[in-house]
Amino acid sequence: MATAHARPTTARGPRLPASLTPAVLRRLAGRVSAAPDAARVTTSAPYTGVPLADLPVSTPADVEGAFARARTAQRAWAATPLAERRKILLRYHDLVLARQDEVLDLMQAENGKTRRDAFLEVVDIGIVSRYYARNAARYLAPRRRRGAIPLLTHTTEVRHPKGVVAVISPWNYPLSMAASDTLAALTAGNAVVQKPDTQTALTALWSMELMYEAGLPEGVWQMVIGRGSSIGGALMDNADYMMFTGSTATGREIASDAGKRLIGASLELGGKNPMIVLEDADIEKAAEGAVAACFPSAGQLCVSVERLYVAESVRDAFVAAFTARTKRLRIGAAYDYGVDVGSLTTPAQLKTVTEHVGDAVAKGATVLAGGRARPDLGPLFYEPTILTGVTPDMTLHAQETFGPVVSVHSFRDVDDAVEQANATAYGLNASVWSRDGRRGRAVAARVHAGTVNVNEAFAAAWGSVDAPMGGMGDSGLGRRHGAEGILKYTEPQTIAHQRVLGFTPPRRVAPETWAAVLTGGLKALKALGVR
Repeated sequence: MATAHARPTTARGPRLPASLTPAVLRRLAGRVSAAPDAARVTTSAPYTGVPLADLPVSTPADVEGAFARARTAQRAWAATPLAERRKILLRYHDLVLARQDEVLDLMQAENGKTRRDAFLEVVDIGIVSRYYARNAARYLAPRRRRGAIPLLTHTTEVRHPKGVVAVISPWNYPLSMAASDTLAALTAGNAVVQKPDTQTALTALWSMELMYEAGLPEGVWQMVIGRGSSIGGALMDNADYMMFTGSTATGREIASDAGKRLIGASLELGGKNPMIVLEDADIEKAAEGAVAACFPSAGQLCVSVERLYVAESVRDAFVAAFTARTKRLRIGAAYDYGVDVGSLTTPAQLKTVTEHVGDAVAKGATVLAGGRARPDLGPLFYEPTILTGVTPDMTLHAQETFGPVVSVHSFRDVDDAVEQANATAYGLNASVWSRDGRRGRAVAARVHAGTVNVNEAFAAAWGSVDAPMGGMGDSGLGRRHGAEGILKYTEPQTIAHQRVLGFTPPRRVAPETWAAVLTGGLKALKALGVR
């Protein structure tokens, strides 16, 4: 059983960066909306397992209070000219880039990912904040619409903020998922009450603090901490809109509860994402792309690839190149750019990965690389793992592993590849590799997924923030990014001003005469090609 290269570390792992002083950690924890005598919860650093943050736990009453304050703040915020809101967003953009080392340290300490993976979150937030600052006016401005009667009906569509949006963000991408959806909601004139995952709450609190430093009025963005089973009900009961990123099971519950309240919800959920390598692909580039697709953030990425489908004619060459690259990956704990794969984040995730691989091997799968935990590096490390011979009776064949594990399969022709790729209840992200861009795009259009990348893993679609991003099927509903990413946080209103004549007959005109006039008008409009 082959292993990836390990970067030497001490038995206790690296110390926390100097930037994460007790005073900094206390200051960030003090941003949580909770009572002074609140219960506390302690998180641990994945690299070492040592205690990291001591956070107050919010109660349902604390959540109620946060919403009350947010509603008051939101009224003034919605009345703030959009030009001022955009300036705050651009200042936030500059602050994130200027002080990125602070949040890179935080993300690594809380999540266990490598610095290069953490940096991509900084890039993401820079792109998203600039995009909505530059484009919000275009999306939110009143728009003239065709009136019912040409020249006589003046119709305008206007956009109003929903009110107070609840954002529930996960631990795997603690800056991107905490900030990107929130930025769009704030720019649209909403207030936000957010529940980040407790494990990575410091990163979310840092982002909120920076937004206040950029000029956001106090109370417009608030943070609560606690289990969903404790405060989830209070979030749902008070929200005007729900934004959730997490598991499909929880997403179903949120969708059901939102439906009962008749409020909107946007849900990015799980995935079992495929990558297709066509016979005309550049094998070396495809193998390099597969590494980037399968193992970022130790595979704890909703859009990462867990299923690889390779044309039979190039399977052996691809597998050899992919396996060789995977074995060369440097795995370890370091607060610099010196390693390729970091740690898993929680013991529960390590347990899932270990059980999925163990089940597959016990039922006949072959391990080409990795396949084992690395407690010598830290409590939650697991090697990048490639499996072949994975069959439907194995747990990881269809269930999301959410770790550094991928299964390799082969296909006969394009129809077979598409059929296998689509043989899942999920539909979040996919990747297609071909030297022929037109062919690659044609195959991509046949894959059942909200985003499909050609000759890229996931970054091309994710980074194209002018286009919508989200899932099909069990991968969720709604979209982030693009027009929908901000308009979903608004209520559209139609204002129609009827002038001179309407649909009712004028005085002294018989109804049957007026009906004939309108009928003739409709025929004329059709003949003239009026839409």
